[in-house]
Amino acid sequence: MPSLAPHIPGVPGSGIRRITHLAAQLDGVRMLAIGEPDVPVAAHIAAAAKAAWDRDDTDYGPNGGIPELRAAIAEKLARDNRLTVDLEQIWVTIGATQALHQAMTLLLGPGDEILIPDPGYTTFTMTPSMLGARPVPYSLSPDRRFVPDIDELDRLVSAHTRVLLLNSPSNPLGAVFGEDVLRELLAFARRHDLWVISDEVYEYFTYGERHVSPAALDVDDRVFSVFSLSKTYAMTGIRTGYLVTPPGFAEILRTVQEGSISCASTPAQHAAIAAITGDQSPVAEARDHYRANLDAATALLDSRGIRYLTPAGAFYLWIDMSFASGGDVDAWAERFLLKERVAIAPGSAFGRGGEGWIRVCAASAKRDLLAGLAALPVPDERSDSATEHDKVAS
Repeated sequence: MPSLAPHIPGVPGSGIRRITHLAAQLDGVRMLAIGEPDVPVAAHIAAAAKAAWDRDDTDYGPNGGIPELRAAIAEKLARDNRLTVDLEQIWVTIGATQALHQAMTLLLGPGDEILIPDPGYTTFTMTPSMLGARPVPYSLSPDRRFVPDIDELDRLVSAHTRVLLLNSPSNPLGAVFGEDVLRELLAFARRHDLWVISDEVYEYFTYGERHVSPAALDVDDRVFSVFSLSKTYAMTGIRTGYLVTPPGFAEILRTVQEGSISCASTPAQHAAIAAITGDQSPVAEARDHYRANLDAATALLDSRGIRYLTPAGAFYLWIDMSFASGGDVDAWAERFLLKERVAIAPGSAFGRGGEGWIRVCAASAKRDLLAGLAALPVPDERSDSATEHDKVAS
């Protein structure tokens, strides 16, 4: 039998999906491992998708997306992200995952390197590995308030480095980069002549911090921006996102999009138009709901003496289980699932910097969230963590 491409067996699997796959085989599991909002999709969004199906609007669309959706996205970018772009810079994708893949396909070849956050989302490692490129982690640590260290980034750059990947608000940390930090990171990218890919999936979920799009600060057209409707509008299964490129990539993207997906689902795009142009109160209500869940969850963790990161954005809690996990949080998370029937994401799924931590989704139903957190072990008096369980500032 012929072999697979030599680099494919080395692509790391998703530690999140491993846990969720195991959880799906069990009964009575409280699912806190994946970023699945517990709010329903708004009625006007569902109606727009249904109407497209009912009128048989199911034909192929343009590679970059139907014009009405691209126009709606352009207006949204100008209003919310301080970005003025041509419609040919907007490319509708099958979720943010494909937008990330598309950007990396354009910018990375075999042997190239991309600087990725550690801890950082799983596809930041998986996607470049699928392309034969090499992900190079840079650390996000509590002692630096989870802000990248420019000196470390300078040391990590090599002759093969092509891309810097940024993620704010961060998954899994919930860290939000301010404008000054982003200006420093863009200056670093200019100094080393790197492309920048900015993952902004959680742009509407910040708490006391303003989301800033790096492309709004870009002075020389090096930023590719990745957005999604999945979390904002509870449309995770509808799989609609978009990639915003610097000027001048339309011709090559028509080719690349055709060779990968041809076009996104037409009914899904009509749902996206309704989401972006319609009533935005469900987004504000979801944000308030997630914030209330986070407040209730952190109060419970405080009462139990468990250390965690206070998120400035997204809807996750990054919780320290190093006192219990014995240096292998992945194996501990599996044992915890089997014993307590609570699925949480092991921090090691997000990079070496996540060892000893877990990620919990606070967008879950509050009763499941609090019951799941109540099942976590508590640091005992002999644990180093027991004397330093205060929340970590974001």
